[in-house]
Amino acid sequence: MPATWYEGPFLGNGLLGSGIYAEPGAATKAIRFNVQHSEVQDHRPEFGSLFGLARLPIGYFTLEPVGEITGLDWRLALHDAELTGTLTTDQGTLTLRALVHDNRSVLAVEVTPSEGERGFRWVFHPADAISPRAAFKPLPDGYRGNPPAEVAEHDGVTAAVQPLLAGGQHVTAWRERTRGRTRTLYVHVAHSYPRTTALDRALKAVRAVDRLPYTALTVDHRAWWHAYYRKSFLSLPDARIQRFYWIQLYKAASAARRDAPVMPTSGPWLEPTPWPNTWWNLNAQLEYWLIHGSNHLELDAITRALSEFRDNLAKEVAPTYRADSLGIPRTTDPHLVNGAAGTLTGYGVGIPGQDPPTPEIGNLTWALHNVWLSYRHTLDESILRDVLFPLLRKAITYYLHFLEPGPDGKLHLPATFSPEYGGNSRDCNYDLTLLTWGCRTLRESAELLGIDDPLAPRWRDVLTKRVPYPTDVNGFMIGADVPFAKSHRHYSHLLAVYPLYEVTGRTPGERALIETSLAHWVGFEGALQGYTFTGAASMSALLGKGEDALKYLGQLMTRFIQPNTMYKESGPVIETPLSAAQSLHDMVCQSWGGIIRVFPALPAAWADLTVHHFRTQGAFLLSAVRRGGTTRWVRLVSEAGAPCAVRHGIAGPVDVRDGRGRALPYADAGDGTIRITLGRHETALITARGDRPDLTIGPVEPIGDPPRWGLPLI
Repeated sequence: MPATWYEGPFLGNGLLGSGIYAEPGAATKAIRFNVQHSEVQDHRPEFGSLFGLARLPIGYFTLEPVGEITGLDWRLALHDAELTGTLTTDQGTLTLRALVHDNRSVLAVEVTPSEGERGFRWVFHPADAISPRAAFKPLPDGYRGNPPAEVAEHDGVTAAVQPLLAGGQHVTAWRERTRGRTRTLYVHVAHSYPRTTALDRALKAVRAVDRLPYTALTVDHRAWWHAYYRKSFLSLPDARIQRFYWIQLYKAASAARRDAPVMPTSGPWLEPTPWPNTWWNLNAQLEYWLIHGSNHLELDAITRALSEFRDNLAKEVAPTYRADSLGIPRTTDPHLVNGAAGTLTGYGVGIPGQDPPTPEIGNLTWALHNVWLSYRHTLDESILRDVLFPLLRKAITYYLHFLEPGPDGKLHLPATFSPEYGGNSRDCNYDLTLLTWGCRTLRESAELLGIDDPLAPRWRDVLTKRVPYPTDVNGFMIGADVPFAKSHRHYSHLLAVYPLYEVTGRTPGERALIETSLAHWVGFEGALQGYTFTGAASMSALLGKGEDALKYLGQLMTRFIQPNTMYKESGPVIETPLSAAQSLHDMVCQSWGGIIRVFPALPAAWADLTVHHFRTQGAFLLSAVRRGGTTRWVRLVSEAGAPCAVRHGIAGPVDVRDGRGRALPYADAGDGTIRITLGRHETALITARGDRPDLTIGPVEPIGDPPRWGLPLI
């Protein structure tokens, strides 16, 4: 029996989410189906993002059989996004199927009881509508929970209406239908603010769906999920990591959609947590990295949210700077509001050198790096023109207000805060790196868009006169005033290495700096957490050290990942397992700096590997096969006709042919890299000269058969 959130199956569609496990304290009596929704939040900004704007718990259903539960046999089918199986009691069995429908946003649970279990029942338990942080931290002065939910029947549909003190409501509506011996529960959640329209919407949603038998609901639901998985394919021989990877793809689509809120720390599911909102100094960024290589831009909520709610970003900087600057604080609600308007400062992003205790300046620029990745992987000019350039211009302008020339003739930053290392520092590496990347990206973007920007000379000055990144004998420091000298889970001081690739090891000195910094960072035990090891794995992959990358992923799996592949610190946090999938991507393919690197950091044990329609920067779809430790072929399909440079990894001379088998000219760029001219939708196939390998895409044979994820068979 899964006893906790970290052991049970989970369902979701980016909005509605359900985690399923034994009812705490009554494991033989009931099964809990948690019901949570990523849009359900409070609306009292005077109490800040973690209390007044926090996500609010909704409640849960218990499936209560007639007899005592003696066992279960459940399987979460990733391909169909459905839970199926049997619950056994001392009175009989309950055979169930459950899903959270992809687009109808309904939880449907079909139960077929044996004769002795015909009297099973469903019971809804509304949760107290109070910030989950209240269980971990003292309440702000004047803060209190919302009034209790009101449960009533409405012409055959039951609804729990949760009024909010700030106005508005959220509503959970449900109905159970009986067809023969089978009973199906249909549940929908709606949220409205400031109006009280959620009740009508929830009732209509249930009435629109409860006439459909469960099997009818599965048709378009499965069709969406089956098409989702076919957008890319990755097969490797490490069965444990292979299974983990497919679960992360399932988890990402269960937790994210372009039109859903940016994932909060626990996704659409809400369990007891001190972090009941969206975090912008690492969590949101890591949550979405895997969507690019896996070819799932339909999940990109960050680009949509930053664009849609950009006006709120101006309100998060001090009034003096709002005319030309934007920022995002550490935490916000789905509308990118922090709630700092009710604080003494009246804004969420601190002022370098002035605002105690932690002027955390770079979060918006780092979030815009995710937008840049979406642009680079699609070359969709509307992302560059309408979102990235105007927002990044104002994020970097905020930095420019504080840059000062020093006696050394270099440009310096006043004291800022490096997440999450204690102590502010001048010339903080977190901010210097983001400032550098931002200025370079703005210059390149302006050129691509044909914009003669008056700030271009300032960006150029930053790139030529910016103080060097502070380092010492141990590698990158936190900043000029603060060495890296204690255990620290966050790699904020190492963003120049990853994910920004400003320092890549292109010279022996750079490589030594990366190696020294990485070893020093992970060498302090005590505060290391799961995403420490995903960051270390990706940095190792940058250096081509596949064995080290695999070692770090192994430590993550052994020390931190839970039976259902979820992850916890003080509460559930979703970013680490999802970022582990990106670390795997970094071992399989890298495309920074204008070069596609095929299989750049594979461990020796991964002699066989297949990848298909892996999306790279430059808007290419990569397919490649490795057999017996040798790359047999590489195929690239160009979606945008961008310049193509590929480090293919095939030893010796190569043949390059187009989609019809005709020879394609190419140029040798050195270091195993070739340059190919491809137009839009054209294909290049690279093989060893004279070789005609089998071009079939298929799975590779696994090495061994480690335990599956989930609870073990008994």
